[in-house]
Amino acid sequence: MDDREFFQTVAERTQLSRQEAADVTRATLETLAARLSAGEARELAQELPGHLRESLRRGPEEMEIFDPEESVRRVHLRTGLSEPEADRGVRAVLATLREAVSAEEYGHAMSQLGSEFARMAESVR
Repeated sequence: MDDREFFQTVAERTQLSRQEAADVTRATLETLAARLSAGEARELAQELPGHLRESLRRGPEEMEIFDPEESVRRVHLRTGLSEPEADRGVRAVLATLREAVSAEEYGHAMSQLGSEFARMAESVR
């Protein structure tokens, strides 16, 4: 899946414009990068198209622990989308990520993120 397909899938799942879908995708991946270990973020990024990889880059700071609601709040603040739109966006990005990377890598990421994040992805078809 290339970045255009990724954005288009998110747009279809959220009913957002393609540009809003691109913005919510980048913001979600940036937020997830803070929640994942640096090694896991790097491994996940390796399975994504080049432009999306950049959003998973993170510095040497410690991994942060926060819940899905905080993820939605951060995406809302980064994008300017409403909180319901940001929530739909985070869910759609997680679901699309599940399709875009290997099951093994997705499982590794979800094991760090936790079951609440996995349930968010499962709520989208």
